[in-house]
Amino acid sequence: MKTKLSISLISLSLLFIALACEDFLENQPQGKVTQAAFPSSASDALLAVNASYSTLRSWYYHSGGYPILDIMSDDSHKGSNPLDQLPNLNPYDNYTITTTQDGLDRWWSTLYEGIKMANVVIEKVPEIGMDTALISRYVAEAQFLRGLYYFDLVRAFGGVPLVTTSNPPLKMQRASADDVFALIESDLLYAVSVLPEKSEYEDESLGRATKGAARAFLARMYLFRGDFVNAEKYALDVINSFEYELEPVFADANSEQGENGLESVFEIGALNSGAGNQYANTQGVRGTPNRGWGFNRPSLDLRNSFETDDPRLDATIIDLGEVLDGITILGDGSTPNETLDTEGNVIEVECYNQKIWIAGSTTTEQMGHNRRLIRYSDVLLMAAEALNENDKPGLALGYLEQVRARAREGNPDILPEITETDKNLLRDIILEERRHELAMEGHRFWDLVRTGKAAEVLGPLGFVEGKHELLPIPQSEIDISQGSLTQNPNWY
Repeated sequence: MKTKLSISLISLSLLFIALACEDFLENQPQGKVTQAAFPSSASDALLAVNASYSTLRSWYYHSGGYPILDIMSDDSHKGSNPLDQLPNLNPYDNYTITTTQDGLDRWWSTLYEGIKMANVVIEKVPEIGMDTALISRYVAEAQFLRGLYYFDLVRAFGGVPLVTTSNPPLKMQRASADDVFALIESDLLYAVSVLPEKSEYEDESLGRATKGAARAFLARMYLFRGDFVNAEKYALDVINSFEYELEPVFADANSEQGENGLESVFEIGALNSGAGNQYANTQGVRGTPNRGWGFNRPSLDLRNSFETDDPRLDATIIDLGEVLDGITILGDGSTPNETLDTEGNVIEVECYNQKIWIAGSTTTEQMGHNRRLIRYSDVLLMAAEALNENDKPGLALGYLEQVRARAREGNPDILPEITETDKNLLRDIILEERRHELAMEGHRFWDLVRTGKAAEVLGPLGFVEGKHELLPIPQSEIDISQGSLTQNPNWY
């Protein structure tokens, strides 16, 4: 079921007009919607809060348009035709990124566009004479989204300018990462205190931020910060709300069948096929059938890391010759079926990310995919990780087992139950379980960074400790700031 949350072109255009207004005219424009006048009614407030979700549907929201976070991990390669986007994407694959690298400026500016839209709601909607409970909910939705956008910014770039008004000063310096995390925490805590649970929304509001989503992102933030006490608390709050369950079949957790379903905590709803999610089109099968561009190719390292007969492997990787929804995957004739190194060893095979697959034979249907930003299985694994770090291995194993039991899909002869209680060993087991459960969903790079394992695992790919934990601030943004922004360490 596609999300019912829709944003009309009229509402978006009204907001963009409002946000684009500058003081370059001596006279106030007549008959135009201006930022000073919008939003001014209950209907305007709904348009404004709906528009604050629009950033999620921008292709650039997804790390500048391409799944670079997967490509930078050990889970995937650039993919597509060998020469396609080679200068733009290969540097993420081999860590030769520069301060002017393609996509970083798009990602940065898109996240700040989303922040500005959220700020309009937070700042202007409380001034409207309308139902106070609805005002609180709209503001909570906007603060949830602002926290989400800032979480991407601070993980990717470290301390960044804190913009909390719709009319910020022209020049702003970077805040500390601690200050950015403090704002994220404040925004998400407010969202937790106000937003309804998923089950309390009417069907037409599916896709909006919920109390459970805010709690889940708080758990993720605390885990990233190494605050395992709070990570445990908020992950368990989601679990104990009984709002979510695991889909019985693993493949449905990301498929069309599971959209806004049991396992979905927060997802980006495609409006419809053909006017939806170019994120999926970017990774769709290239060639025959023509489902997209074929970027983000699963690596042999990921493939070989799965336990024997783990059904999640087949549900994660599309191989040539495979038949999906009655369609045989033949792939791209200009892409080698196998790529060899100088010694003749196979280092890459043509294959694709199955988690973004939507039934159909054209790119139009492929764009109907709803990207899951957080799933219930992720919450279970966050709880397991936090509990283990808090010296509660018995409880941790219970949540880990729930994920593995679903992955077995009724076959007791695979994926044996984990019984390890040594904290260090169990930590590595949970990290590996996250890799297999959440592969190709944009989590692996951040998991390696936050656990301090990036240099060990990604060093052979070119990762440099003390540098690549953060991406460079886009040089264009430093130039625009006229020096008020400074670059991250070891980027020149």
